Amino acid sequence: MADIQEAVTPAEALDEARERTLAIVAPFADADLERVHDPVMSPLVWDLAHIAAYEDLWIGHRHGGLGLLHPELAAMYDAFETPRAVRGDLPLLDCAGALEYLAAVRARTDDVLAREGGGDLVELVLRHEQQHDETMLQAIELAALDTAPGMPRDERPAGNGMTGFEPVRVPGGPCAIGAGPDGFAYDNERPRHQTDVREFLIGHVPITNATYLTFVEGGGYERREWWTSEAWSWKEEYDITHPQGWVPGDPWLQRRIDGIAPLPLDEPVVHVSWFEADAFARANGARLPTEIEWEKAATWDQETGTARPLEAGQANLDHGGFGPHPVGAHPGGAAPCGALGMLGDVWEWTASPFTGYDGFRAHPYPEYSEVFFGDRHRVLRGGSWATRAHTATATFRNWDLPQRRQIFSGIRLAWDIGKDRA
Repeated sequence: MADIQEAVTPAEALDEARERTLAIVAPFADADLERVHDPVMSPLVWDLAHIAAYEDLWIGHRHGGLGLLHPELAAMYDAFETPRAVRGDLPLLDCAGALEYLAAVRARTDDVLAREGGGDLVELVLRHEQQHDETMLQAIELAALDTAPGMPRDERPAGNGMTGFEPVRVPGGPCAIGAGPDGFAYDNERPRHQTDVREFLIGHVPITNATYLTFVEGGGYERREWWTSEAWSWKEEYDITHPQGWVPGDPWLQRRIDGIAPLPLDEPVVHVSWFEADAFARANGARLPTEIEWEKAATWDQETGTARPLEAGQANLDHGGFGPHPVGAHPGGAAPCGALGMLGDVWEWTASPFTGYDGFRAHPYPEYSEVFFGDRHRVLRGGSWATRAHTATATFRNWDLPQRRQIFSGIRLAWDIGKDRA
């Protein structure tokens, strides 16, 4: 399978992404692709047709000036017009129809690219498909389908024995946050701006399953004082007692995308909500980092006063091994402050609500970011094992509701200097 870094033309990059998309769904029966497996997820066949509709809108129509291939499908496969809760009730294309739609749109795309070349709208479509690959992997894991996706496995590396409680210091001082004016970035990553972050401590690695298990078995889900009022109400209403996918027992087990196995104690905890992450931090005399703190730790070299981007090639990205790797397994991707694993393995919840930076301008449409701004959503940073390396950057901002656990999400702690630490 071609490496996305070797794709030297827009058409090659799009073809590589499509090859990955089709490999993810190839092992499954049509019935598995066409039904709703979980109320917070779409039928997989909706994602496939949505990828086609999005590509046709932005490359065929907006970039190439063509009419929509199937205008009658536009509303049904518009993510904003048809929220996840209703998608299973729609007269969706069946599997064969969705695959035919994908192929027909791609043929038009190839013609447009041959005539018009690439550009930001083509890059938007490429990253959109890559992100939906991760969404489909979430749905596949929730569905506990019998056949794992038809993707290659990486050999599991060794970790470094850390727990997630080990801090590294991030010096205080000015830094630049956000994406610069050149190249592709999403509207919510801009404008790049100067700010000042006081000195703080951040976890050397994410919190491990072993560390979180101590919280679970020590009554972490029973101690009211560690949970906000909203979080406690959510936990009580849905009887939440452990991370999503954990199977209680001796030993504890974990459901993963390729089956159920003993809980890997040296890997980052995954599938925790913001509510759980925040409660865990409170229980251990810590907090979640703000997203500005996270980005400074990940990118800013205080000694030189310059940005030093993380290298995605050093991280556990691109479905490498179908799950997180042991913490500290990728020292080559160390952040300037020394923290490990800030790209890949698990998305990391931050304390920050999702809002626009000062000077934000919606592009290319308000529904990508702006309609989600406010206190309802929390920001995640860093990418997961299922995120494509081409998409994962240290300025990329993911977001979701604080109760959501279907994301491949974990925890990295932060501490104020001088505060007691667990």
